[in-house]
Amino acid sequence: MQLSHHYASELTDTVSLVRPQPLSDISLRMTNHALVQQYQLPDAWFSHQGIIEQLFNEQGMLAQHAVAQKYGGHQFGQWNPYLGDGRGLLLGEITDPNGNQMDLHLKGAGQTPYSRHADGRAVLRSTLREYIGSEALHHLGIPSSRSLCLFSSSERVYRELPEPGAMMIRMAPSHLRFGHFEYYFHSKAFDTLDKLMDFTLTRHFPDCAAHAEPHKALLKAITLRTARMVALWQVHGFVHGVMNTDNMSIHGITFDYGPYAFMEQFKSDAVFNHSDHEGRYAFDRQPGIALWNLNALAYAFSRYISVDDIKACLTQFEPAFLAVYRETMLARIGLDNDKEHEPCLNMWLAMLGQNPIDYTQSFRWLAEADPTQSVSSLRDHFIDRNSFDGWWQDYRQRRLSAAHTPDSLLASNPLVVARTQSLQRAIEAAEQDDYSVAEQLLLALNTPYQATDASAPFEQPGNSDDTVSLSCSS
Repeated sequence: MQLSHHYASELTDTVSLVRPQPLSDISLRMTNHALVQQYQLPDAWFSHQGIIEQLFNEQGMLAQHAVAQKYGGHQFGQWNPYLGDGRGLLLGEITDPNGNQMDLHLKGAGQTPYSRHADGRAVLRSTLREYIGSEALHHLGIPSSRSLCLFSSSERVYRELPEPGAMMIRMAPSHLRFGHFEYYFHSKAFDTLDKLMDFTLTRHFPDCAAHAEPHKALLKAITLRTARMVALWQVHGFVHGVMNTDNMSIHGITFDYGPYAFMEQFKSDAVFNHSDHEGRYAFDRQPGIALWNLNALAYAFSRYISVDDIKACLTQFEPAFLAVYRETMLARIGLDNDKEHEPCLNMWLAMLGQNPIDYTQSFRWLAEADPTQSVSSLRDHFIDRNSFDGWWQDYRQRRLSAAHTPDSLLASNPLVVARTQSLQRAIEAAEQDDYSVAEQLLLALNTPYQATDASAPFEQPGNSDDTVSLSCSS
């Protein structure tokens, strides 16, 4: 394994050297062995907890060049220039045999110059939610950061209440956020912004770097990737919860998991973050907020391309979003990618919104339904059965003429997702030093479209009457 430090060495103006600070009685508790194997990381790190030595010993490979990054961001629409890695450290970059480069990033690493008087720590609750959530999205086919390993501790960290502290190492193509570019543009540090742009093009978007108009190509690429990511969120009923620009990755991957949730009962304006009093980041507002965030990012590109070019890039968001959303959603209900099927899809979603029926489970039931039957047992799940029967007659004729097979429908509709109730079960067990529930949940989420022994305990939804309210604090 070769650990490099391109970001820290080439963009020294944007980082501060900080050593990770260990928690009391720290112990390696969960490891993503698939990533260990893919990136050929030393087995001894994970079989004998040698990674703890690498993180916290002065001569440790992962400790020597750890840095905290400086950036800003729009938080709930308000510009904040005082942000940065307040509890996370970039440890370096690794590359797999196929040339795929990923950052190693430690969360909960202690105070940095950007902690803003906070303790720089993370709690087990939120750390485990991110560890499981990012793997869940990855295996659903939604672009995401990845989870490498998780550490527990006996040390208490104070949030609303004292909670057990924890750390995790996550992986991502880079940790460059919209807020990086915003900060160096708004602070008029244009030399640094130039270096950041050049680094991004050279290291992460070489196809754009080779383009006749590289900065225009870069903004377009970020726009299209973001559109695809958010479209897949909407398809699967995923609510990120805190779409601040400092939580938006230029790679179009789901990033910085906080009060996220998968909807159970379909509610278009669902909000799960108890701090989002105005519903800015509600489910149905996520596409619009993504475009708002791209507009905020685009100011940093105004030094390199014209306003007309910026508009030309950003106007590609909506058609790109709709194309991915339409194709993927129609595939979920077994219909071909044709606009003429959109009314049938919209009626299905409207019926879901009018009935106390689980979003994920309802799609799975529909995938298993037999369209040759003139009457479907699914009608019993709907209050207005006459409306369902009318929709069913239209739908089944469309489905019978479609190219999708029963197997392809099952492969498009997960049996299990990272439900809040399942995550809470894993958290409560882990807080009692039992990680078996978390491991079984991860095993189920690794093959979300298949019924397995691991998936059985996590297939059923919670109580649809429950109001889920999640905290940003971690």
